[in-house]
Amino acid sequence: MGEYAPCWDPVGDHSPNTLFAASMAQGGWALEIPSPSLYYQLLPRHQVIIQGKKGVKIRGLWYDGRALDPYRDEEGSGRGGRHKDRWTVHRDPRDARFAFFQDPRTHDWHELRWTGMPPAGEIPAFTDARVRELLAAAKQAGLKPRTDSDLLPLLLELIAAHVKAEQWPGQLTKAQRRERAREVAQVKAAAADRPAPGTAGAAIGSRPIRPVPVDEAVDAERRSRREAAVVQPPRAPRRLGEGSRRRANALLATDEPGDTDADLVRDDETGQGEGQ
Repeated sequence: MGEYAPCWDPVGDHSPNTLFAASMAQGGWALEIPSPSLYYQLLPRHQVIIQGKKGVKIRGLWYDGRALDPYRDEEGSGRGGRHKDRWTVHRDPRDARFAFFQDPRTHDWHELRWTGMPPAGEIPAFTDARVRELLAAAKQAGLKPRTDSDLLPLLLELIAAHVKAEQWPGQLTKAQRRERAREVAQVKAAAADRPAPGTAGAAIGSRPIRPVPVDEAVDAERRSRREAAVVQPPRAPRRLGEGSRRRANALLATDEPGDTDADLVRDDETGQGEGQ
């Protein structure tokens, strides 16, 4: 250690390990457990503007939540300096579905959802790399979505193109398979780092990340579009032979145009048919 020798033994032979052991013997070890909110504090920060009912825009995507309601009508955050009148929002690059906002009044953390997510259910997690790919694909296709909900079908198609690569190894290159494996590992790490719901300092409304299969998410999104396109549920088709019976010119005495086979069988069993 040379000139960094301790004052109580300036000529002794010491190493970082021996000095660490000596300091533990003198002062002890004070264990400090970090609070769950440390996860949110360490996330990358984004200085944004709350734009009315749209929410905040981060890296090309819109995020919104009830936590922004008290501040939508305000002109700014009241901050000065480089980020004057801006609001600070944190976001995990490993899971772009959510952003996190700390209320400046209560200091509680709140979850902001991506506005493109369906109101019910979940979608597979995606990273910043998938966001860049999504925006590039939308620009190449000439799409001008009015809301981020219009980007959801395109996002699911991009995610579905990268899953189950082991079933068709010729469809993806080695670099694409490596990228997909890295994305899956990042999503799992983000889910493990996020505080559990109900812990002190955890975001209000946060919940554990549920791994959602891609085929389930795609089916749910298609089902919602079909339900939105149909005004009323379709009528059940008529029974086989009902149309021909109504158009028949000659009916037996026991047959009525409105009678069905089930009605005739019920009359025979109860003894209430004609001729009884």
